[in-house]
Amino acid sequence: MDSPRRLMAGVVKAADAPRGVRKGTLRRVFRFSARHRRRLVVFLLVTVLSSGLGVTMPLLAGWVVDAIVGHRSVRTVVWLAVAIAAMAVIGAVLGVAERWQSAHIGEGLIYDLRRTVFEHVQRMPVAFFTRTRTGALVSRLNNDVIGAQRTFTSTLSGLVGNVIQLVLSLGVMLTLSWQVTVLALVLLPVFVLPSRRMGRWMADLQREAASLSAAMTTQMTERFSAPGATLVKLFGRPDAEAEEFGARAGRVRDIGVRTAMAGRWFMTALQLVSALAQALVYGLGGYLALTGRIAPGTVVALALLLTRLYTPLTALANARVDVMTALVSFERVFEVLDLVPMVAEKPKTTPIPSGPVSVEFDNVRFGYPAAENVSLASLEEVAVLDKRGGHEVLHGLSFRAEPGRMVALVGPSGAGKSTIASVVPRLYDVDSGAVRLSGIDVRDLSFADLRATVGVVTQDGHLFHDTIRANLVYARPEATDDELWAALSGARLSTVVAALPEGLDTVVGERGYRLSGGERQRLTIARLLLARPSVVILDEATAHLDSESEVAVQEALTDALRDRTALVIAHRLSTIRAADLILVVEDGRITERGTHESLLAEGGRYATLHRTQFATVESLDPALLPGDPGGVVAGGDA
Repeated sequence: MDSPRRLMAGVVKAADAPRGVRKGTLRRVFRFSARHRRRLVVFLLVTVLSSGLGVTMPLLAGWVVDAIVGHRSVRTVVWLAVAIAAMAVIGAVLGVAERWQSAHIGEGLIYDLRRTVFEHVQRMPVAFFTRTRTGALVSRLNNDVIGAQRTFTSTLSGLVGNVIQLVLSLGVMLTLSWQVTVLALVLLPVFVLPSRRMGRWMADLQREAASLSAAMTTQMTERFSAPGATLVKLFGRPDAEAEEFGARAGRVRDIGVRTAMAGRWFMTALQLVSALAQALVYGLGGYLALTGRIAPGTVVALALLLTRLYTPLTALANARVDVMTALVSFERVFEVLDLVPMVAEKPKTTPIPSGPVSVEFDNVRFGYPAAENVSLASLEEVAVLDKRGGHEVLHGLSFRAEPGRMVALVGPSGAGKSTIASVVPRLYDVDSGAVRLSGIDVRDLSFADLRATVGVVTQDGHLFHDTIRANLVYARPEATDDELWAALSGARLSTVVAALPEGLDTVVGERGYRLSGGERQRLTIARLLLARPSVVILDEATAHLDSESEVAVQEALTDALRDRTALVIAHRLSTIRAADLILVVEDGRITERGTHESLLAEGGRYATLHRTQFATVESLDPALLPGDPGGVVAGGDA
C-alpha cells in the first residue's frame, strides 16, 4: 500500500490548480430550478418588501430625533414610535414568510437533485459501477447536493435582499446629503477588489475538500462492510488504514481552518472599513448639522442608513465567495448528470412474443468501454482517466439456444464466458452483430420486458441488508406469502427459513452474510423462481460451494431450469453433462461445440478439461472426499 502522502499527492496537486467554475453552470442552475418558478417569484417579492422596510426604519428614527429636537407635539413622537413598532412587526412577519419560501425552495431543490442524480446513476452501465468509488457517488448525493441547496436558501436571498437594500439606501442617502454619501463611498474599492480573488481561492479549496470527503466516504463504505472489515483484519492493516484516513481527514481539517480564518480576516477588514466610514459620516454630518446645513435627525438617519449600506456591501463582497462555493457543488452534481448512459432504452420498443423464448448470438463482437466513456476522474480518485479499453474480447460469436433447451459455456478463466452472459440482459451493449430473444434484438426491447424475460444467478448472489421477504419481493413486488413460500420450497430453503425466529422477516445482514454460502445462493435462486423468467443465465452458480451445499443448490437449479431456456457457465463439467449444447470458449471465440458425448469423442479441448478434472479426483484419497454428487471435484475454473 502506498503511503498516505503519496496517495494524497495526486488529489492535492489537481485541486490546488486554480480552476474557478465552468462557464454555463449558473445558467444550468436556473434552468434546473425552473420548476420552482412560482415560489421563487413570491420569495423575491417578499425579499424586496423586507429590504424596503429595512431602509424605512432609519428614516423614521431620524424623524423622531427631529421631532424631539424641534419640540414638536407628543402625539407626533408617539405616532412615529407606533409606526416604528408596526414596521418591526411587519418585518418579522415578512422574515418568517421569506424563510418559509426559501425552506420550501431549498428542500424541494434537494429532493429534485437527489432524485434526478439517483435515477440517472441507476441508468448507468455496469462498467460505470466497476470503476467509480461508491463513497464518491454517495458524497455527490449528500454533501454536494446540500451545498448546492445553499445557493437558494441563503446565498440567493442574501444576494437579492442586499442588492435591493444597497440601492435603496444609497438613493435615500443621496437625497438626504450627497456630500456625506460621497465621503462614505470613498472606501468602497476596498470592498470590491479583494472579492474576486478570494472567491476563486475559496472555490478551489471547496473543490479539494469535497474530493477528500468523497475519498473518506469511500474508504469508510468499503472498510466498514463485512468483507472489507474481514480483509483488513486478516491482513493486519488497521494501523495503515487509520493513517491513510487520518491523512485525508487532516487535510480537510487544514482546509477548514484556512477557510475559516480567511473568511474571518476578510470580514474583519470589511467591518473595520465600515466603522471608519461611519466615523466619517458622524464627523462631516455633525459639522453640517452644527452649521445648520442639515437637521440633526438627518445625521442619525444617515448613520443608520450607512449601516444599511455597508452591511449589504460587506455581504455582497463576500457573496462571490458564497456563490463560488455553492456553484462548485452544483458543478460536481452536473458532472454526474452529464455522463451519458451507454445502455439506453429506445423511444419505441418491440414487445417480445409470448411463449418459450430462444436466445441467439449473431456474429457478436464486443469490447469493454474505456474509462473516459463511462466514468469521471473525480469519481475514481485519479488525476487522469485510464484511456485503455475498447479492445475486442468477443470475436464474432454465433450460436443459438432453442426454446426450453440448455446451452453450457465452458473454458478457461478469462475466456469471455461471463461477458457472453452479461450482454444478454444488456448489462453491456454489443459493438456489432446482435443478441436476439425470439428473433428480436435485445436493444429493441423495453427494459421491463427484458427484466421479465431474463433471470440471472451469479456466483456471489447479492442480497440487500434487509429481510428475506424484501429480498424476494424485489423480483416481484406483488407476490403473496404463498408464492414466496412456494419459491423457497423450489429453492430447497423453506425448511431453513421456517426454522428462523422471524421467518420471512429475518434480516439477512449486509450482502446476506448472516446466511451460509449455500443458503445465500439458494435464496437468490428462490428470487429467480419468483420472477418466473423464460430465460435463465447461471454464471458459475455453484463455483464456491462445498459439496453438501452444492447438492441442495443443484436440486434447486433443477426446478429453476425446468422448461426454460438456459445459458449455464459451468465450473464443474459434471453439472452440464445433460446440456443440449456445450460450447467451449477460448479467447473470446467458440472453438468447439457439441454434446457431452460428441465432444469427448472428438478428443479436443473439452476432452482435455474433462480428463483433468477426473484425474484430479482419482489422485485424491477417496476417504477425504465429502461425496460430490457428480463424482467430480473441480480442479480449477473450467
